[in-house]
Formats: sequence, C-alpha cells, structure tokens
Amino acid sequence: MTSAARTVLITGCSSGIGAALAQEFHARGHKVIATARKLDSIAAHAAAGMTTLALDVNNPASIAQAVASVQASHGHIDLLINNAGYGQFGAMTDLSAADLRAQFETNVVAPVMVTQAFVPLLRKSALACVAHVSSISGIVTTPFAGAYCASKAALNSIGDAMRMELGPLGIQVVTIQPGGIASNFGNAGQEKVVLPAQSLYQPIAKFIEKRAQLSQSGATPAKQFAAQVVDDLLASPPPAISRHGAQSTRLPLLKRLLPTRMLDDKMRGLFGLDRMK
Repeated sequence: MTSAARTVLITGCSSGIGAALAQEFHARGHKVIATARKLDSIAAHAAAGMTTLALDVNNPASIAQAVASVQASHGHIDLLINNAGYGQFGAMTDLSAADLRAQFETNVVAPVMVTQAFVPLLRKSALACVAHVSSISGIVTTPFAGAYCASKAALNSIGDAMRMELGPLGIQVVTIQPGGIASNFGNAGQEKVVLPAQSLYQPIAKFIEKRAQLSQSGATPAKQFAAQVVDDLLASPPPAISRHGAQSTRLPLLKRLLPTRMLDDKMRGLFGLDRMK
C-alpha cells in the first residue's frame, strides 16, 4: 500500500461501481464501510472483512443512524463516496412528476444530505475528501435520458460548489465522471424505462431501450475503472475531476468541438429520431 490507511464510506455498494470501489480500497488495506439499503445485498463485503451498514440515502432517519454508528465504531471518516444512484429513461414528455422527483431525490438531493450529515466526522480527518459519482451524461445529453442527464449535470455543479465551499474547511471534493462501466446499470435502467402505450415515441421504442443499455456497449471493466479512481482519490491533492471509462474523454471533447445543431443531428440519427414524422 502506497498511502496511509484511510477510513472510506461508500454508498450504493451492492453492485457495479460501488462494489468495485469497495473491493479496491479493501484490497489496498483501507478500512471500508460499505453501505446499501439492504444488508443482505452486501453480505459478500462483510464476509471479506469490510464493515457493512444499512443506509437508505433517501431516508433522513437512516442517514442519521449511519452517522451515529460510524461515530461509535470509527470516530471519523477520511473519505465519503456518494455513489448511490440510478438512471431514469424515457422521453421527457412521457415522464411523470413522480418520475422526475424520484430521479432528483436520489441522484441530487441525497448526495447533499449525506454529505451534510457526515461533514462533522470528515472534519476530524486531516485527509478529508468527498467524492460524488456523477457521469459524462452530465456533460453530454442524449435523447431518452433527459432526467438522468439533468440529475448528473446538477451533481456536477454541486460538486463544483462544494469544492469551493469545503476546501477552506480542509475537505477536498472530487467529482467522478465515469464513461461506460461494465455493470448492471443497463439492466436496471431498462426496468425504469417509461414508455406509455399512447407515447408519441412508440414507433421507435427499440431506441429507447437501446439508450438504457448504451453504457454497456464497449464498457470498461469495473475493476479497472475502480483502480484508476482509487489512484485519483488517494493522490495528494486529488484531482477536481476524475474521468475514466469508455468514451469518458471522447464524448466531452465532441461536445466541446461540434456545433450544437450538428451534435443534435448525430444524436437524432443514433436514437432513431430522424425516423419520426
């Protein structure tokens, strides 16, 4: 191990990026507190020797209970990784107010509430850092993922604000912007696709399902991604932005270089919107 052992709390560790980060930190000898809504979903982490906690990031009582438990067992944390989140897919004109609120509650409000709750324990560390797992989807918007992209764009801005606000208090803030990472994200997202029978987009339904699975095409292995991110988070100082994974460099570059309408046209073609009348 190349750095002092850190105490790391990670939300959303049942699978995907959260599980891979927990495993990578643990393999390097750090003290991992892996959390998820259901303890049985992270039983393998407990068996591997990690501390596990039930934490529903949308439940204030659950957050408060987790803070009290960590205070009692560890006294502080060095690194908080806000990873819990999901993707809501469907056309903007098909999503309900409840769909939108739920997406923003989990992907935007929850990371702020969890961070607020753990700041007192972070301030006890000389190595304090908060990391938000956002996405390149917060930079490059695609059709049929407007709610998800908007939530990640909001999280990018929250990361920027926190980086400036918490820096003077001795807390570093990193925004992680993954590209495509091999995980269950696509399958979980497909279950969240909203496509009513009366939708104007029924003729191109297969393209909406394609968007839900898009991140899994040529995806970077989660273990490889986790190793790169952990290197970033253990750096002194860590980078403001940690961007790794498939298309994580190319897509933001295209966004910056291409005229907006040209990029729109490419997206329309990719997602079947050029077939609409």
